[in-house]
Amino acid sequence: MPSRYVGSVFIPLALLCLTQPRLRAAGVTLITHGFSGNVTDWIIPMAQKIPAYYRFPGTNFSCYEIYFIQDGQGNYVPTQSRIGGVLPTNAESGEIIVKLDWSQLAGSVFGGAPYSTTDVAPAFASALLSTNFIPELGGRALVELPLHLIGHSRGGSMMCEITRLLGAQGVWVDHLTTLDPHPLNNDGFDDRPITFTVDGPARVYANVLFADNYYQQNSSIFGIDPSGEPLTGAYNRYLSNLSGGYSQSHSDVHLWYHGTTDLVTPATDTQANITAAERQLWWTTYESGGVDAGVYWSLIGHGNRLSNDEPAGAGAGQVRDGYNKVWDLGAGLASNRQPLPANNGTWPNLIQFNLLTTNTFTVGATNRMNFYYQYGPDANTTAKVQVFLDNDLDPINGDVGEVYQQTVPGTGTNAVNVITFQWATNPTSVVPGTYAIYARISAGGKGRYLYAPETLTLTPSLMPPLLTSPVNYNGQVQFAVNGFTGQKVIVQASTNLAAWDFIGTNTLAGSTWSFVDVQAANYARRFYRAVLAP
Repeated sequence: MPSRYVGSVFIPLALLCLTQPRLRAAGVTLITHGFSGNVTDWIIPMAQKIPAYYRFPGTNFSCYEIYFIQDGQGNYVPTQSRIGGVLPTNAESGEIIVKLDWSQLAGSVFGGAPYSTTDVAPAFASALLSTNFIPELGGRALVELPLHLIGHSRGGSMMCEITRLLGAQGVWVDHLTTLDPHPLNNDGFDDRPITFTVDGPARVYANVLFADNYYQQNSSIFGIDPSGEPLTGAYNRYLSNLSGGYSQSHSDVHLWYHGTTDLVTPATDTQANITAAERQLWWTTYESGGVDAGVYWSLIGHGNRLSNDEPAGAGAGQVRDGYNKVWDLGAGLASNRQPLPANNGTWPNLIQFNLLTTNTFTVGATNRMNFYYQYGPDANTTAKVQVFLDNDLDPINGDVGEVYQQTVPGTGTNAVNVITFQWATNPTSVVPGTYAIYARISAGGKGRYLYAPETLTLTPSLMPPLLTSPVNYNGQVQFAVNGFTGQKVIVQASTNLAAWDFIGTNTLAGSTWSFVDVQAANYARRFYRAVLAP
């Protein structure tokens, strides 16, 4: 769709938060297990509840499992299978749910843990970056959509390693969730003699926008009920009392998170139950029995991640503690991220994308938006940013129209730029209605998508309609009313240009309405005009 570019400037301002309807952005949610785990016990039940979550943005989704097979040389290589939902091109929610299964390599009580998360994570990261790993994505990589990584126990270490490896390619992760993270023989944990393997540390790296961590600590011996740990740079929610459930606190942490997705009582992950007793004990008053906790802070839940609220009570940590403060993205500045050991800046990133004015305006009127982005090893590169209106939340199904684009300079890997711009829809090609709106940044054959959290409602153009010269045909006068789609037009007639009578009305389905005055022969002369209905 044509657009009119009005202006763009670089500004060092924090994100402006507006009280507008919040729209969940399309994205990829990945969930993985830890030591001696699998995706069958609790991950698949959790994943099945995500599309049923009361704020899930649609009626369908795509669900994949990524798992390992052995090749002819005995090497473990990742493969994938769609195990639920529809083709990504047919999912109006745009949501993709992925279960990461590394059960063959995650270890067992009697077999130990021969593989570190640093050994396994590169295969997963490579799969996420590949444009042909999932053919049903039509040549797109999973990382092109916003990522939410969820990992329990060793899986927390795994997800942190994956974020580090993605960061080495310049990829940002929207959301990292760690559930009782326990890297083997690292971060102060001693898991000998079960295993001497050392996992990667659980860290929140500089390419993570928001991180939340849920953990418990107990005095179990011999690793019977492992403890988790707090993470620097995350919103840390200490779970002080997990009575009931599995009767094992380490597993109760992922059951706690399940209970923020599955809000019925009783709820179950097929292995343990959440009864009314757990609903009352496990969550604070602020968290409303799990409604305002856990998944609530994801893009699907659309909780305010910039909030200074303390859900667990005064002094227990603010939600905004988990927001990236290396750059001022709305939460202020602080050193709350682990620097990336390497970052080649290959992938362009949209980090935030927002409307800055009202989310209801007329077709043809000017609106303001901004986006935060990062791209390139230095400033001697450029990327293209495009903005689209969408009838759903799936950016890859072709149901979109471009309204704006511009070329932006590279930032380098140590900076984030924010651009504010104005644009106006073309009333000849944009139909009034309510739209999702998303941006795409692309460079070097790579691209990423990000939806604005606000909906956009376009009302019909206020430009006045025009009449063509009337033609008298067999006593009837015919003329065309030219306007824009969605306008409600009233045709009036007068014999003296002072008193005007209503003679017809129509809501334009296109740009032209052919009008016939069948009463014209009853008048010696008659004038016509068209006005917009109030």
